[in-house]
Amino acid sequence: MNFLRMHWFDLGIVLAAATGGYMLIAQPAGIALLLWLNLIALFLHQFEEYRYPGYFPGMMNTVMFGSKQPDRYPLNPQIALTINLMAGWLVYFLAAVFGSQALWLGIATMLVSLGNFVAHTFLFNIKGKTRYNPGMLVAILLFLPLAVIFFVLVIRQNAASALDWIAGIVLGVVLNYVGILKMIDWMKDSQTDTIFPARFLKPENRDPDQAR
Repeated sequence: MNFLRMHWFDLGIVLAAATGGYMLIAQPAGIALLLWLNLIALFLHQFEEYRYPGYFPGMMNTVMFGSKQPDRYPLNPQIALTINLMAGWLVYFLAAVFGSQALWLGIATMLVSLGNFVAHTFLFNIKGKTRYNPGMLVAILLFLPLAVIFFVLVIRQNAASALDWIAGIVLGVVLNYVGILKMIDWMKDSQTDTIFPARFLKPENRDPDQAR
């Protein structure tokens, strides 16, 4: 289990390649294409956050929560695994598979992608007084354009019903707030024994003696 906690985002890169292979065979188009690309963007976004440069957890804990234990509180490896696989992989995958028929799922995931763009590009940089944070590059280059094209296409094609819009927006808000921030709050544990190694922390917070 600990291996998965420390390497799920590496597995995500493998899944991104597999998803790309599937797309070459299935050749999705239109809205379906955008939703599959959004799933790949999620895998790449998480890799940027947790592997290279990879110090998103430490940044999140210090910048957003003012933590004195940035290696474990409030965000820890178990919470990161749970949120990213359940509110991330599962929902984005379901949206890619069923989003053309259940468009509200696609709307919800694109709102999560837009939420990531806003958080990484503005919120985290303003609070942290930085110009970059892990996850920002993919958020700008992939999440933002995919979401914009998706919503333009949906509106132009009049593809979504009123119920799709209502359900999608409500679920998107829930996923952005409850699925991320509230999940961290509910699962936080200052006494946890699942701790991020030094490489997950901001450079200035790293203990050189801590195991990698």
